[in-house]
Amino acid sequence: MHHANPEVLIIGGGVAGLVLALEIADHRPVTLLRPASDDRGASRWAQGGIAAVLSPSDDFDAHVADTLVAGDGLCDEAAVRFTVEQGPAAIEWLLSLGVPFTRDTSPDAGYPYHLTREGGHGARRIIHAADATGLAVMETLKRHVADHPAIRVRDDLTAIGLIADAEGRCRGARCLNGDGRLHALLAADTVLATGGASGLYRHTTSPQPASGEGMMMAAELGAELSNLEFQQFHPTCLYDPDGAPFLISEAVRGEGGRLLNVHGERFMPALDPRAELAPRDIVARAIDAEMQRTGSDHVLLDIRHLGEAAIRHHFPTIHAHCASRGLDIARHPIPVVPAAHYSCGGLTTDLNGATTVANLYAIGEVACTGLHGANRMASNSLLECLVYARSCAAALNRQTAPSEGTAPLLENQGGEDEADEGVLAELRERMRRIMSARVAIVRRDAGLEEATAELAELHAALAPLVARCRPTLALASLWHALRLARLTVACAARRRESRGLHFNPDCPGHAPGTPQPSRLHLGDLAHP
Repeated sequence: MHHANPEVLIIGGGVAGLVLALEIADHRPVTLLRPASDDRGASRWAQGGIAAVLSPSDDFDAHVADTLVAGDGLCDEAAVRFTVEQGPAAIEWLLSLGVPFTRDTSPDAGYPYHLTREGGHGARRIIHAADATGLAVMETLKRHVADHPAIRVRDDLTAIGLIADAEGRCRGARCLNGDGRLHALLAADTVLATGGASGLYRHTTSPQPASGEGMMMAAELGAELSNLEFQQFHPTCLYDPDGAPFLISEAVRGEGGRLLNVHGERFMPALDPRAELAPRDIVARAIDAEMQRTGSDHVLLDIRHLGEAAIRHHFPTIHAHCASRGLDIARHPIPVVPAAHYSCGGLTTDLNGATTVANLYAIGEVACTGLHGANRMASNSLLECLVYARSCAAALNRQTAPSEGTAPLLENQGGEDEADEGVLAELRERMRRIMSARVAIVRRDAGLEEATAELAELHAALAPLVARCRPTLALASLWHALRLARLTVACAARRRESRGLHFNPDCPGHAPGTPQPSRLHLGDLAHP
């Protein structure tokens, strides 16, 4: 038997994982499991910025109110207020590390850094680093992590499961190295910062989106999941069927971008008084409806009226990227389409990131804190990463000794056969097609029933491979993703209303009474 040690194991190296590592490394030994692929995850591609009350003309109550409206009645107000009130200190911490946020040099600036406005916000409160905020924050955090002697970064291992002791406490992770060999990383406390589940869908805003692997690793230990049906589709992903995904930041609309259909007609003002700055669920559904009405596969985002100088100043990354793909956005509208972007649901956590499994924490998109409710408001995601990484660190730092308990020796799970990578790729593509066709921006009862049956068939095909084949990254990832897809459909089918990101024309209004979050466990999944 291996005894747990005081080490903290962090799985995932996006913004949340990096912040946590820096905040606890002076108090406890840290192992940060950060495969190279984490550099292609969601944090790096966050363009818009971080929402926080920074301007003298803004206040906490206004940010809270805007977040509650966007969450469509399902936010946990205590979590919202906690997050919003911790925001300014989190930004000051990033500034102390040297994150190069864009300064505001105008003579009447009320705050030293430029603040933009995005959908759902009633004020300018988005601090940003041009239009590549995620990259700027990531590079700064990575530099500090690399320089910290108490942080051990492991880029040679990828977690495929968690380890529990006889008392049910989490004691670390089962990992695979590049040669496919199993390794155990044991720890007193384990923190998941593995991202969301946008990879369940065919079209996403990230080149390498997570598919809920962290959520399901925790669910295997009995952790509770919440609100899986609320998958956010970003309204404006660059439409290029032959190219890689690329997000067109919400800040483009915040600075005056207009949505047009393929006939050049503006459609948002007639649908919502906030027009292009309505919350993302409203804008994404409007685009989807306009595409269906006009029989087109995209709409247009027009910023030509801003002028080339302003476009280059505010959106240098977007301008350069589109130019590299043959599109001059100063002279032509940007073809855009909604794409899977952010999971508002995930592992149920408290304000310190603690899950319902002892010694297991979750921060960032893998967690469901109650902040987002039925729809995440723009730029609240990086804020959530910062605030909950810091609160989780404070909780872990207060623990003077690890809990008693032992973790078993790692045993090889699965058989000796080799899973066919082509078969796994085909099953994953089928899963993504089902989710995109039946469980995307608009869901219907009949489609959810079809998705339930079709995903059960995929489960029946994959389960024997899991039982007889040795573990591989592709097999483990697909096994996690497929089960999470089935749980997502189950949540969507149970919610007999339309709320936020979950829109079902068969039950178009809000259900009577106080809205309740969806909560379930892996054991609630009916096997085929």
